[in-house]
Amino acid sequence: MGDVSGIDRRAFLSGVGGIAAGVAAATLSACDSRTDRSSTKSSKLLVVRDFGGAYGEANRKAIYDPFTKETGIRINVVNFSHTQILAQIKEGRPRFDVMDIDMSNLVRFEHEGASEELDYGRLKNARNAGIAESLLTPNGVGKSYWASVLAYGADAFGGRKPESWADFWDLGTFPGSRALQGAVDWPELEFALLADGVPLDRLYPLDVNRAFKVLDEIKGSVRTFWEYGAEPGELLDRNRVVASSSWAGRVQSLIKNGSPLAYEWNGARRQSNGYGIPKGAAHPDAAYRLIDFALRPEVQAYSARIYPEGPVVPAAYGFLTESTAVNLASTPGHLLTGFDLDIAWWLENGDSVTRRWQEWIRG
Repeated sequence: MGDVSGIDRRAFLSGVGGIAAGVAAATLSACDSRTDRSSTKSSKLLVVRDFGGAYGEANRKAIYDPFTKETGIRINVVNFSHTQILAQIKEGRPRFDVMDIDMSNLVRFEHEGASEELDYGRLKNARNAGIAESLLTPNGVGKSYWASVLAYGADAFGGRKPESWADFWDLGTFPGSRALQGAVDWPELEFALLADGVPLDRLYPLDVNRAFKVLDEIKGSVRTFWEYGAEPGELLDRNRVVASSSWAGRVQSLIKNGSPLAYEWNGARRQSNGYGIPKGAAHPDAAYRLIDFALRPEVQAYSARIYPEGPVVPAAYGFLTESTAVNLASTPGHLLTGFDLDIAWWLENGDSVTRRWQEWIRG
């Protein structure tokens, strides 16, 4: 996802987080009392939890400020971790009204009874909009796509270009050190299976034993298991590795700034961020208005122009140039050459697979 992403998924998933820059402590203290929450309602203030960083800045420009201009409802942003979110909801006083988080955690919150069931009748821009069914969950609606891709040094292979995960595994044709993702997200078993010839539409349920057998073939050439989003680009830029998995936005940012890198959409693993409303939110009406606003095709397109995550509403591509669309995970062509991470499978199997992954790394 890149410097442009500003998203530290490991920190979020492990419960490390804080207050987003620019949100005054007084505002958060005010949210602690029911009396002050009442005054907040009268002042037309909506509190949104998002990832902060450049992602939050893009949200401010593309969504929050235009929404405030249209409705008069001001937006404050917080960046609570998964643990903090749950603790506040269990106390019955969530200090935010909207969650902008990854879809896997929206499904997790649904299972934990921590979010409100969405009334899609109040989200007119989600109805018949072509949003993928997997992003229209009972308690969460998709907002944007991002992806993990195969990145490499543009000059690393004498003019040859790796075009698939099979090429990534081909140490004879494409020699040199590799990097794969560490504990920052779900292990990248899908890439091993694709390298071994499993078709995109038959990846799930994952054949875990087969995947680890394929991973064994390349382990000796994996120099690093990266632990933060910017690391793959840094490794490639410094020629410490010649190829790595990476969040697409991170590589795009480096290429834009002149780094001699390239990446391949073939076999990209797509994931999504989405919106949910915490159980006990103080301002659900305003929350619905913001979510519906963010799903307008023109707003989706504006967001994608500012920040390289793909729209979930297909009509947004009618507002985008080809030069912008080619860098987005949900561009129609990229939808055909990549795959969506199966959230249900990973939530059911993720803990055991991750333990095995960590043992494999240490072994």
